[in-house]
This record gives sequence, C-alpha cells and structure tokens, in this order.
Amino acid sequence: MAPLGDGVSPAAAAAPGLVVSFGEMLIDFVPDVAGVSLAESGGFVKAPGGAPANVACAVSKLGGSSAFVGKFGDDEFGHMLVEILKQNGVNAEGCLFDQHARTALAFVTLKSNGEREFMFYRNPSADMLLTEAELNLDLIRRARIFHYGSISLITEPCRSAHVAAMRAAKAGGILCSYDPNVSDDEVAFLTQGDANDEKNVLSLWFEGLKLLVVTDGEKGCRYFTKDFKGSLPGYAVNTVDTTGAGDAFVGSLLVNVAKDDSIFYNEEKLREVLQFSNACGAICTTQKGAIPALPTTAAALELIRKGSN
Repeated sequence: MAPLGDGVSPAAAAAPGLVVSFGEMLIDFVPDVAGVSLAESGGFVKAPGGAPANVACAVSKLGGSSAFVGKFGDDEFGHMLVEILKQNGVNAEGCLFDQHARTALAFVTLKSNGEREFMFYRNPSADMLLTEAELNLDLIRRARIFHYGSISLITEPCRSAHVAAMRAAKAGGILCSYDPNVSDDEVAFLTQGDANDEKNVLSLWFEGLKLLVVTDGEKGCRYFTKDFKGSLPGYAVNTVDTTGAGDAFVGSLLVNVAKDDSIFYNEEKLREVLQFSNACGAICTTQKGAIPALPTTAAALELIRKGSN
C-alpha cells in the first residue's frame, strides 16, 4: 500500500525528478537451501535489503534520479551497502556512519509451509540512531518526492529525525510518499475489517491524499484518487523470490510521478503507469534478491507487450 499526498509547489521544481528515500538499509542473510527454517539452515548468503533503499535503487535503474538518507555502522557491512547504493546510481550524500553502532542484520527464510521467518539484529543498530541534527535537509529540500517507510518511525532518536524530515519536505511543497509495507492481514487489523472490502481500504483515506494504491501481489493492484478508482491485473511469471517486488512497484510508480504528476488527475495515464509498475513488481520475483532482480524499463515493456498479445 503506497499513499501519496501533499502537492508539489514551484519551489520543489528546483531539482526536477529527484526522489529522496529515507530509512533503513541492512544486510539480509538468506539460507543457501530453500524451504528450511533458520535453525535448520547450514549456511547463509548475504544480500542488501531494506525497503527504502530498494526503492532508491529501483528509481535509478529505471532512469530516474534518486538519493538515500540513512545511517550505517562504520563497519565493513555499512561501507559495503553504501558502495552498493553508489554502484546502482543512487546519490549517497545523505548517508552517515556511526562509530559506536553496527549495521543492521536480518536473517530471513521462506519455510516449506510458505511462512516467512525473520530474526533481526538491531539492538540498536546504526539506522535507529540517526538524529534530527544529522539530517541532510538541503538534500531533502532538493527533492521532488520524499519517500519513506514505517520502520524508521518505531524508535527514538530516528523517529524524531523522520518526523523532522517529513516536516521539512512538506514545508518545501515536496510530494510525500509513504509505504507502510503492510499485508492484507495488517490492513484488516488497521481497519478492523476485510482488506478486500473497498469501504475498509477507504477508511485510510485522509484530506490531502492524492493517490492510495493497494498492491495485491500476483493479482495486481487497486488504486483510489479523489475523482476515480479502479484495479489492474498482475502478470503471470515464474516466481522465485518475492523479496523486493513491492519496492520495484513503488520505485517504478515514483519515477513516473516525478516526471509527470498529472497522473493524479488523468485516469488513463495513471492506469498506464500502474500497468508498468505491475510489470516491474512481477519481474522482480523471477530472481533471488531484491536489488539484483530490479528490472530495467526495456524488460518491463517487453513483459507488457507479451502480456497484451
């Protein structure tokens, strides 16, 4: 689910197209054998993770302009992650290193019964220790879109830094994008009703919101604006790993909004963009890992072409 709100003012046009992502980037350790629990795994493969960082890389890979704001441990993993951002064309001037905390780690597996199992090492990790005084507000104010998730809103001092960054973006007339990264079960919890019921989804709507998107995995997505609503089907692919699919979807949506925010008022344009986003999300599931599996524009257009035949 990805709500977009607070319109873009002429002031924000100083940096056309820049999408700034705020939040966490970490190391995911994934078992080298599929379908086992963490305890049963004999070995792990490390991969870069963290939804806001995945979105930044997705924007860049699709030809957009992106930057990342976050904090890392001053350790080998932290420097490796920032280097991965740079290798993927992401502006890293908003990245900081903490000498007293480690880079966050997560162990994740998909067990044979289909259930995901997570174990996080953030006690606290460096990303949780970003302070308001350390924010690169100049970078944030140059953005056309400021994107963030929910993990960075959980604990202090990062929570206060996150809120300050949002306020700076809003004061600058920058479009804010929020991906709460919740499942249907969590939507049901938030709304106390069926996540598939439109009335329950729309209970999350608030004044100032321009677009509310609900991603439904392989089924596609649903969209809601003040003036129109609808849905688009997904694409059938050979799924290997769903990690990062939602981030590929969000990144492809944001790169197009950054180019032309008239899609909020033009349903035909919006449907074209969301069709492209569905294709990007589908392609991302065909390889292991999030960032390595992020699609190019050409690959997404080819899937759309094949799907329309």
